[in-house]
Amino acid sequence: MMNWFPKYRPYTGNLDTTPVATNEYLPFTQSAILGIQHVLAMFGATVLAPILMGFDANLAIMMSGICTILFFLMTGGRVPSYLGSSFAFIGVVAAATAHATGSGPNPNLGVALGGIIACGILYAVIGFLVMATGTRWIEKLMPPVVTGAVVMIIGLNLAPVTVASVAGKPFELWMTLITVLCMGMIAVFARGFMQRLLLLLGLVLAYVIYAVVSNGFGLGTPIDFAKIGEAAWFGIPNFSSPIFDTNAMLIIAPVAFILVAENLGHIKAVGAMTGQNLTPYLGRAFVADGIATSLSAGVGGTGMTTYGENIGVMAVTRVYSTIIFVVAGVFAIFLGLSPKFGALIQTIPSAVLTGASIVVFGLITVAGAKIWIDNKVNFANNKNLMVAAVTIILGTGNFGLMIGEFDLGGIGTATFVAIVLNWFLGLKQGDENNTQEHTV
Repeated sequence: MMNWFPKYRPYTGNLDTTPVATNEYLPFTQSAILGIQHVLAMFGATVLAPILMGFDANLAIMMSGICTILFFLMTGGRVPSYLGSSFAFIGVVAAATAHATGSGPNPNLGVALGGIIACGILYAVIGFLVMATGTRWIEKLMPPVVTGAVVMIIGLNLAPVTVASVAGKPFELWMTLITVLCMGMIAVFARGFMQRLLLLLGLVLAYVIYAVVSNGFGLGTPIDFAKIGEAAWFGIPNFSSPIFDTNAMLIIAPVAFILVAENLGHIKAVGAMTGQNLTPYLGRAFVADGIATSLSAGVGGTGMTTYGENIGVMAVTRVYSTIIFVVAGVFAIFLGLSPKFGALIQTIPSAVLTGASIVVFGLITVAGAKIWIDNKVNFANNKNLMVAAVTIILGTGNFGLMIGEFDLGGIGTATFVAIVLNWFLGLKQGDENNTQEHTV
């Protein structure tokens, strides 16, 4: 009978030439440095997501650490992953709470939390089904043509509201573009690990430029640094209680299928890098991520997902040890317990956040297209064309399907239609990768 945890052994190879396997561990100092690096990699996105949704950023960071350790325990240390704030919730949270993205604290936070808990439960149920029945059905239900389209609409659905807070404000619009340029320069001209921190370093650079121009030259609204000095170094984040509103739960719960698509892609990517077959642990990963999402929302935190940024770090370092993620989780918990850090986050200007949002949502959209490219989705096949085309327009146009008085929202509706349409149109062809050419 297979043990829940692998048998860990010390790494004895040469770091310059030999990868570190998932069941190997490095000396404490090296593990600590690599763990901090993983926190830095996820930091920009994990902080940005709660700010855009009006959640407490400190709590999101702390819960990301707790949930990463929980994920390690529930997957038996078999899957190297970091859990951070999911951007998949931004659109549906905005729809369910009528909260403008990036406009400060969310007054209907409790309603969003109840919906995220429902999503986590649905996600965990899917995981238990996978553990009981295997992974073949989930891969058939959500082939690359579906997962690619669903991931794309996460970014496209948010496009219309991304620039709302800076529209009609010339200075803010210019600073938004400068933020985009800062991130673009780091993405293209930086090398090594710095390139993986394009969100964080770009945000910091744009923040400094904004401070110099506004506080130094009197353009725009100056940044108020007083709150940073007044905040304590250590303290407990602001917890919140969920409110279980049926309409909000129906809008937010379908995000579970998006998280399934993300996690499925991430595990396959890590498996390809490590040369290990991680598919047998897919069910464990779904259950762990689902429970972590509900746990986080239960105290006021964001929904969780496995992070592509940290997969990138593993690709660069070739260190796949799951022990590293426990170290990263502990460091994130301590970081989240600093109110001074939270006060600093609150001073980030809306123009800088908008610029970061443009980059993040654009990257999410392109990631969906990359799924199609990597899996060689055949768009000479009319079924694939119809599934992708309809899904993208429904999601981008925020086409919210009404079921009685309940609105599924643009992302939820598009995800549902993508799955159903792929199944229905596939009844005739039988093979979604049919290579026979058709024209529309």
